[in-house]
Amino acid sequence: MSASDAPVAREQRGRAPPDVCRPDRRLTRGQRISQSRLFQEAYDHGSRHVGRLMVLWLRSGPGAALRLGVVASKRSFRRAVDRARVKRLLREAYRLSRHRYQGAYDVVLIARRPLLDVKRQEAEADLLRLARKAGLVKE
Repeated sequence: MSASDAPVAREQRGRAPPDVCRPDRRLTRGQRISQSRLFQEAYDHGSRHVGRLMVLWLRSGPGAALRLGVVASKRSFRRAVDRARVKRLLREAYRLSRHRYQGAYDVVLIARRPLLDVKRQEAEADLLRLARKAGLVKE
């Protein structure tokens, strides 16, 4: 068996080697806000930025580290499947653009009704516009 006939290593089959610098695009449970106390702090003391598809709240304070909280109210989205879809859409838009953000803030995103009728790219663009407006994006 010659060197050209040798099996191809896993890293050479289209996957980048682990030493390549790439932004971490995971959104683990530890990077999410789940305590109602933290949501309430964002609403009470944070800054609000309103967009066409969502409302972005920034919470600063102890423990703030670009964690994400997502809200889809039953008043805006009657069906549970719609609430789940828009929350998933917001999490994905945030996950894909999180590496662009800086600062010691927690982010709370509140879904608005028009979000139900758009693609992920539109949601991501609206989120990026709001993040720039809030001063979250690295320049």
